[in-house]
Amino acid sequence: MAKVELANVSKRYGDVVIVPGADLEIEDNEFIVLVGPSGCGKSTILRMIAGLEPISGGEIHIGDRVVNNVSPKSRNVAMVFQNYALYPHMTVRDNMGFSLKMAKRPKAEVDEAVNRAAEVLELGQLLDRKPSELSGGQRQRVAMGRAIVRQPDVFLFDEPLSNLDAQLRTQMRRELKKLHMKLATTTIYVTHDQIEAMTLASRIVILKDGEIQQVGTPVEVFEKPANVFVAQFIGNPPMNILEGVFETSGGSALVRAGGSVFPVPEGRVPDLADGAPVLVGLRPDSIKMGESIERLPKEWWCRGEVVVSEILGGQSLLEIVVDDNELIAEVEGRVEAQPGETVPIGFEFDRMVLFDPETTKAVS
Repeated sequence: MAKVELANVSKRYGDVVIVPGADLEIEDNEFIVLVGPSGCGKSTILRMIAGLEPISGGEIHIGDRVVNNVSPKSRNVAMVFQNYALYPHMTVRDNMGFSLKMAKRPKAEVDEAVNRAAEVLELGQLLDRKPSELSGGQRQRVAMGRAIVRQPDVFLFDEPLSNLDAQLRTQMRRELKKLHMKLATTTIYVTHDQIEAMTLASRIVILKDGEIQQVGTPVEVFEKPANVFVAQFIGNPPMNILEGVFETSGGSALVRAGGSVFPVPEGRVPDLADGAPVLVGLRPDSIKMGESIERLPKEWWCRGEVVVSEILGGQSLLEIVVDDNELIAEVEGRVEAQPGETVPIGFEFDRMVLFDPETTKAVS
């Protein structure tokens, strides 16, 4: 088990900067997820930690060691790739124990480690099968077992569920969560899937163009995004962003956005000049309909015109026009509203987030 620290770690290919300088502390036993769009540098950071990619600057610490010049095999990390990379001619048992065998460990030690990992991953009945006889989820568990037998200080996962279908990904997410609780090993996980990030992480690291945008718990990055990019990247559907103007009147604060007036709750009034331009962020699930609006103050109610209504099982997505502002609402239950219908809605304004339109950063 080990703490991992990146101190101004950068990566360049000639004049092309991939990671300008990342600073990150990962505590012992944490499950950290690096998430961001394709090309944001998340896999590059993971490969630099593993030693598969040389760094251009800075320092990487694993435990109490600086590992900049330490070979990958000597860093005591184990990596699971998107491609299972199993040896097709070997059994599950031999695949899982291969690294220990190559390290010339005693056969009894290898067998014990493989059996222990197989028990954790529920692979005991499959140890004598070949990879071609396994399902996608079973192959991924074998790849994880190959990493577990090494008893590493750090697990590194590079989009390990990308090749699985949607139902199997959901199942494997739960397996990964349970696996981390059993092993209590520092885990760094890379994905572009925000659902994986939200469900697995103890903390999420959100990247854009090689730069860390925000580090926080899933609830923190969802409810208190650091900037507009985070607000719209985390959450599906993404946060509604409207252009507005901040005003103070009679001791109260509000934001005018188009024809809408959004009151700013007491205690959440930002340090802005009267008349300052702002961007208003409203999560789709902070827009309420039906019985849910009864819990909100009456001054937070209004009416909106339905453009489109989509029923998603126990939830509904609605596109609603309020005073010429188009908003996406995510509401509980099955709402069978017709296009053009006017419906009462309410806003949880205590969850509203304001952003500076120039810097796109959240206004405190």
